[in-house]
Amino acid sequence: MPAQPPDRIEIRTADDDAGAIVAFPYDAMLVERFRARFPAARWSDEAGAWFFPGTTAERRVAVWLQRELTEPLAFADERGRDAFAFDPIKSDYFEASSDLLVRTPFSRTVIDHLRGVPWAAWDREGKVWRIPFRSLEALRSCWLSVEIAARRAEPSERRRRREELKQSPEFAYVRQREAERRRKRLPVPASQLPPPGRPVMTARGIVVVTGSDGEVVDIGDAVEAGTEAEMGEVQVWVLWRSPTLEELIRTWPARREPGATERARGWWQPTLEDLRAARRKAKSLERASATRAARSP
Repeated sequence: MPAQPPDRIEIRTADDDAGAIVAFPYDAMLVERFRARFPAARWSDEAGAWFFPGTTAERRVAVWLQRELTEPLAFADERGRDAFAFDPIKSDYFEASSDLLVRTPFSRTVIDHLRGVPWAAWDREGKVWRIPFRSLEALRSCWLSVEIAARRAEPSERRRRREELKQSPEFAYVRQREAERRRKRLPVPASQLPPPGRPVMTARGIVVVTGSDGEVVDIGDAVEAGTEAEMGEVQVWVLWRSPTLEELIRTWPARREPGATERARGWWQPTLEDLRAARRKAKSLERASATRAARSP
């Protein structure tokens, strides 16, 4: 049976750091060799991929796949080079070398798009995204969004938007929302308080409610805070904190997207995608904290 195109292969760390998630297009012979080499691997319906446990799982699978797919990958890279030579990407944020190099101002939107490109990797030393030629078409499909987000992230563009915002009627509204964010409190219906000590999704992202002093929210404050309380519904302020990685790992995802009623009350159970994004952020913050602690005298 001919080998499947390798440009959809993905290897990443599982959300709980307990192993690796491995995805590749179905190929009976490749699956058979994979299961023979890694008998502890199990299929995960939730992830739609293979789960292989172990702290070194990601590296071991990557080495094995590189050996298995050396020839197919080389052929795919050659095809990508030919396609690029025929129709190159021209942009101030793009450069073609031994790999495709993408260098932009920091933008969460850019990161999200490039993370979805197969085989894309962040080069910490060079501070550039490296993408093999085999992933050219995947990069091309999202390039317009990447370039627009990169231009919006330019310092001069950020300054221009801030100056425009200061002159707009919405500036007071934005300042009010930022003030409430710093105070770490949210308005919620008094009759539908979120469960304390458990991560819930809100307009601020996933938070853990720590309590409430029962202070009633003025209608004007509720509007400024961006809530959609029904007319006549009494709201109170609740205090919140960011969840820990352990709390996010223990949280079960919602089986469906939140409805209008749940969003209107200001909190709902997070979905799997919400939890994955929050876990990545929490993991990054914990690593940064550990690095700072190790560097401090």
